[in-house]
Amino acid sequence: MSGRKDGFRRTEGESTAATTADRAWAWELLDHLRPTGRDVGRVVAWLAGTVRGTVSLQDETGALIAGTRITMAEDLFADLVTGRIASASWEDEERCLRLVRVERPQPAAACVLAVSRPTPLDRRASEIVLHTAQIVEVLLQAGETTATGDRLRRAASDLRLAILQLLMVEDTVSARRVAAGLWPGLLDTDTACVYVLECEAGQRDRLVEDCLDMTAEQALVVRCPAVDEHVIVVAPGEAEGQALRTLVGRQPGMFVGGSSRQSLARTATAYGQAVSALAVAHFRPDKAAVYAERTHPERLMDPVALREWTARALRPLDTLAHHTRAELLATTRLGLEFTAVSAAKVLGVSRNTVRARMERVEGLLRTDFSDLTVRAVAHLALNHQVGLDGTAAEGTWEETPRVLLGDLMAGPAVQSWAHELLARLDADTRDLRRTLRTWIAAGGNSERTAQILGMHAQTVREHVRSAEPVLERQLLAAGSDLYEVVLAHLAVGDLQPPALGPAKPDHPDAPVHG
Repeated sequence: MSGRKDGFRRTEGESTAATTADRAWAWELLDHLRPTGRDVGRVVAWLAGTVRGTVSLQDETGALIAGTRITMAEDLFADLVTGRIASASWEDEERCLRLVRVERPQPAAACVLAVSRPTPLDRRASEIVLHTAQIVEVLLQAGETTATGDRLRRAASDLRLAILQLLMVEDTVSARRVAAGLWPGLLDTDTACVYVLECEAGQRDRLVEDCLDMTAEQALVVRCPAVDEHVIVVAPGEAEGQALRTLVGRQPGMFVGGSSRQSLARTATAYGQAVSALAVAHFRPDKAAVYAERTHPERLMDPVALREWTARALRPLDTLAHHTRAELLATTRLGLEFTAVSAAKVLGVSRNTVRARMERVEGLLRTDFSDLTVRAVAHLALNHQVGLDGTAAEGTWEETPRVLLGDLMAGPAVQSWAHELLARLDADTRDLRRTLRTWIAAGGNSERTAQILGMHAQTVREHVRSAEPVLERQLLAAGSDLYEVVLAHLAVGDLQPPALGPAKPDHPDAPVHG
């Protein structure tokens, strides 16, 4: 007998041609170890065809893993599973069985590969069965390793999403606590930038891995729960942002939008900025854009007056417990920036929960979020409130004159900004300004606007869409851009300012007076 490098033996005198033909099955079997062919079911099916019999792979309970079920003596099956014997042959008048024990990754018990056919297995068939059992063993081990890796990756992905959701509701303490155990130092920062990357949905898993590699896991990388094509990255440093832009630059069909640097408590705000910048990135040759720090109306208002107005406007929420108040504020802020469905996915709650929380805020503020002017004013108050950090002194409500929204809008800087912004629409002969003003007053409803103006709803949408590049703001998608335009209309007097009042006396959250 002479040995061979492939582990198979042949007798002396056996011709090379005959050996090659006889051993063709070995190469077919080894082919199942290729990355594209690693499937236990396919191996079992191949074995059945090669030995011209019925083949089954059963676990320690007798459950079928692959192939066609074969019945066998229980004591013989138990001896194989427990390791008392490694293989066995058995014959009766109807069939011949060949049984082989196949080890599985711990802690799973062994399984049994069984071959049944009407005639006994010759030496060649027995050899094929034994080598197939070895291949199945290797594939089961590889499959378990792959499955374990997949489970770990899914767990890490779920944790990163949980951290992002905590940041979205301003719970930075809990977010840091969760991150510290697995990614030490990840959130050891007071500020960060948020990036939103876009690719084809089928490429997102690969993009996530690339982002983790490019940032050396020093950034929070999350599959966006709301948009299948998006990946959200919270990056503490500038280097991570540059790495993401480099990644996008060399990948076709990929874009990235980034926020300005914000405190971790303003992650939701930064996310909205990144989404806005992503829309701009589609028109940039480098496929990347950072949120433009243009002049926002709140920056033109008297800071002391704005602080007092914000504190007064949101005062009804002060009756709530701190964690409840923070939850309602964060949810409403996201609900105003995006749709209830998207906000729910980002926060990891149901859309009914988002709507219920926003309705509770509506009740406390005695207002109606279906009104675009109300949404814009509430958005102004909620986003300014994030930056207050408790700076408004208590007990000052009766000591200072009541600041009204009109007072904030009457300042010369705000007036100049509003008139300049809306005057851009005057050059269009279609009277875009009238259409836009009516559309806002109609709650952004094109059909209702069309009835008021006596035009087709599609014409209304075309007018609003035409105003977007002129104003350099997205209008058809609710969010900061639209609310700024609404505030401009309020400032110039084209729309009546809404009121955010105290809670109704019979509201369940209203304070009880003795």
